[in-house]
Amino acid sequence: MDRSKLHGTGVALVTPFKSDFSIDYDALKRVIDHVSDGGVDYLVILGTTGEAPTVSAEEKNRITEFVIENNKKNLPIVYGLGGNSTKWVTDQIDIIKDYPLDAILSLSPYYNKPNQDGIIKHFEVIADASPCPIILYNVPARTSSNLDASTSIELSKHGNIMGIKEASGDLTQCMEIRNQTSDDFLLISGDDTLTLPMMSIGGVGAISVIANIQPKEFSEMTHLALKGNYADAAKLHYKMLRGYDLVGREGNPVSVKTGLEALGLLERNMRLPLYQGTKQLLNGFKEYFR
Repeated sequence: MDRSKLHGTGVALVTPFKSDFSIDYDALKRVIDHVSDGGVDYLVILGTTGEAPTVSAEEKNRITEFVIENNKKNLPIVYGLGGNSTKWVTDQIDIIKDYPLDAILSLSPYYNKPNQDGIIKHFEVIADASPCPIILYNVPARTSSNLDASTSIELSKHGNIMGIKEASGDLTQCMEIRNQTSDDFLLISGDDTLTLPMMSIGGVGAISVIANIQPKEFSEMTHLALKGNYADAAKLHYKMLRGYDLVGREGNPVSVKTGLEALGLLERNMRLPLYQGTKQLLNGFKEYFR
């Protein structure tokens, strides 16, 4: 695919639930329309923000089909798929291979704590098995498994690995990756707050949480940065500082769902072990949106 289609803002879509914890497809459509009309560049489904660990295989298929059916602007779709069993991941790839997906976002194996050689082999096997390109996802705060810069650089040489969502918070590591990978290898921010600094060192945008609630502002910021207009991008960045704080206040996706309820797009229901955001946070979002 044309990798420039994944420049700018990808939104990590939430999975709305009704009060009985079944999937709220009406609310999901409202969120899809909200972010699409807000100018995001692509959709990311069934990741951390989409509560993938508590969504069944059948539900994942239905969500995928629903997003494809309701993608009125025909935005690229990135599918979240990772795990701590390489074979399980490749088995899942075989199940979804017929969906018109543009890329797979795959997080570093969690819990097992593989060494860097194991991580490289894991992703090489996945990339060999996938019919669409792979975006690596480095989020050591959740996985206890960091992709060293040298590992990401080595994996960038694989023909079916197109980029990395970097959420380590280590800008030096990000600079090393940018400096030693090809120009078309996508360096994508996995942290809303660090998106603008990452773009200043060669990042191409973000897979964003806050874009669920502020798609227009966040997308405009990334588009300005892509054009090299960092002064105006910074104005939007600082305008969203309070929003960044609120979205991180009670964890992801608890906080962003609370913000979406404040906007009237869904109810802030979560599947256990996650639990809905506090009324204090809800009121904080309502004040922020005034």
